[in-house]
Amino acid sequence: MKSLQQYLELLQLSGIQDIFFEDDKFISPGSKSPDKASQLEELRKKYHVCQKCDLAAGRNKFVYGNGNADANLMLIGEGPGADEDRTGRVFVGRAGQLLTKMLQAINLERNEVYITNVVKCRPPGNRNPKPEEVECCLPYLEEQIEIIKPKLLLLLGKVAAVALFKQNRTLHSFRESNLEYHGIKTYVTYHPSALLRNPQWKKPAWIDLQKLQKDYESLDD
Repeated sequence: MKSLQQYLELLQLSGIQDIFFEDDKFISPGSKSPDKASQLEELRKKYHVCQKCDLAAGRNKFVYGNGNADANLMLIGEGPGADEDRTGRVFVGRAGQLLTKMLQAINLERNEVYITNVVKCRPPGNRNPKPEEVECCLPYLEEQIEIIKPKLLLLLGKVAAVALFKQNRTLHSFRESNLEYHGIKTYVTYHPSALLRNPQWKKPAWIDLQKLQKDYESLDD
């Protein structure tokens, strides 16, 4: 990005004011590329009135995602719940409180990561999103991953894993596999909501988090 900016500045000093592309869009050599947070906010504004699937009819808020746009770690859940639908923010209910504690257990704060869901509107009754609903929302998620460019992904629950890898496997199978999504090392663990319903799963979830922590801390080596 720095080399591009230097090139644009050189063109500006040479008297070239605009660069045109095939689609008739142009950038000014003196302008700067928008940062990741700005890109994500513009997309949130663009998509918040989405009507691509039936989930739009029942939503209060389009829940795009929030957190650190420059994060090395991106967390992906299933879909918004009632609290998220009301506030427009991800993981703010009981599951969100547990997720915060899970992150803190591996020395991470929420402002260090970016968190989103596979679908951006709440499924009725918190049911699993239907395949056609996932397909409608997946381009939004893929775009977020492309912009943020995280070095690690943590998928919360089977729904997120199946959506990204297009494989109807068990959660155990996903958890025990060495996974990469478009070249990004990926971990799968239990959704916090599942841990609230089944506390006995907290121990294997902790094992998953410890593996993630080791990789995350090695990023600085």
